[in-house]
Amino acid sequence: MKLNYRVLASPLAVGTLLWLATGCTAYFHQPTGPRQARLGEETAITANLRSLPPARDKIVAAVYKFRDQTGQYKQSDVGTSFSTAISQGTTNILLKALEESNWFTPIERENVANLLNERKIVRSSVAQYKEGENLPPLLFAGIILEGGIVSYDANIITGGGGLRYFSAGGSTQYRQDRVTVYLRAVATRSGKILKTVYTSKTILSQTIDAGLFRYVSFKRLLEAETGFTTTEPGQMAVTEAIEKAVYSLIVEGIQDGLWAVSEKATAQTKPLLDGYAKEKTEMSQINVYGMNMMQQPATRFSVQPYAVAQRFYGDFAQRSLQPGYGLSVEGYITPGVGIQLNAGTGQLSINDVNQTFSSLNASVLFRTLPYQKFSPLLAVGGGIMGQQSIGRLFGNQTRRFAEVTGGVGVQYTANRYIGVRSMLEAHMPFSDELDGRKAGAYNDYYLRGTLGVTVNFGRFGRAKTVTATPITAPTPPPTPTQTK
Repeated sequence: MKLNYRVLASPLAVGTLLWLATGCTAYFHQPTGPRQARLGEETAITANLRSLPPARDKIVAAVYKFRDQTGQYKQSDVGTSFSTAISQGTTNILLKALEESNWFTPIERENVANLLNERKIVRSSVAQYKEGENLPPLLFAGIILEGGIVSYDANIITGGGGLRYFSAGGSTQYRQDRVTVYLRAVATRSGKILKTVYTSKTILSQTIDAGLFRYVSFKRLLEAETGFTTTEPGQMAVTEAIEKAVYSLIVEGIQDGLWAVSEKATAQTKPLLDGYAKEKTEMSQINVYGMNMMQQPATRFSVQPYAVAQRFYGDFAQRSLQPGYGLSVEGYITPGVGIQLNAGTGQLSINDVNQTFSSLNASVLFRTLPYQKFSPLLAVGGGIMGQQSIGRLFGNQTRRFAEVTGGVGVQYTANRYIGVRSMLEAHMPFSDELDGRKAGAYNDYYLRGTLGVTVNFGRFGRAKTVTATPITAPTPPPTPTQTK
């Protein structure tokens, strides 16, 4: 039995292999045995915390409880799970983040009763042997850090895709969850809430699999399958969200003059605040799904010359692709809805004979993402077509037919003036005699694909420019937050 290399070299097989190779880092690092304990992994925000300029005076901070306030349980495909989706040790994560920032002096308050009991034991023991020697007083906090994990949203985005041909192919599925953290600083002397910050982090779960099920010869069946699933650790996502909250609290506190950087690091203050202001401006334009809703302004008018490849479906079996060209002009009533006028001409192959057909249509064009560089398009309309060039479409000798049209496509707008658009359209004339023959239960029709360049004019609204407002941190007066 010889191996059929044509199967391995088929576009489906090659595409499946390339698709698996692009997203299977975990696939090539599968655990095949026990692994030794190691130090905890760091998140992408840990380095940012460590790179903060040093504080003028460290802030003595107390954390009593920073807990999971969601009550969310882990999702289970079978039965009920009583394991929580959020780590119950979030106070420890926050204390570690405060320590990493080098801006705070954390003091023990979560289990302060244990600390006080131990000090009583020490005090009573010392009193028996060393008269007059007292323990030093406990540090009191300048601020108290409160808040918690306020939300765990499961399945905010789910999806997937797959392809299978003759029992060979693969598929992928993904799910995205979201965890939300609130953190606030409270002054111990006045009880005033000095600052509240809010951060979030997504948690991605992904499954990829591929399989083959095929008879390779008589009574010989080949079956193979492989795949893997990766889930972003929830603890790492919570850690990153908490570290981002601590980072934001420090920077916004510098901005509002609640605390200050060391005099030796004053030059680092302005770049730090400008970068944070730019990040906040960018985030104001991003929705909950991570999509930038104002990448660019929506165009008001467009002109598009395009090339056409079209295929006629009539009462004859012979069919082939034929070229054409056209021009469309469109104006938008709203950023997402416009009116399009479309004129095109080209060849249609009818029973191996190429004939010239032209069409003139008006459509309603729906642009689903008008402020994005990539936007899906939907067009619905109608018009006329005839067996002549576009210049002779309304001649007395021209056979004309009314038609309805519909199409879907995508447009990429490189800048405010130029874009690229591709459409797949169906043209349905109200006649079965385009090919000169009336037979069957359905009218003749043709499909066409277009590719062209759009030239844009006018705008509905200017996109919000992402600029950072220069901020100068004022010199803070002595506050209880800097008391040790």
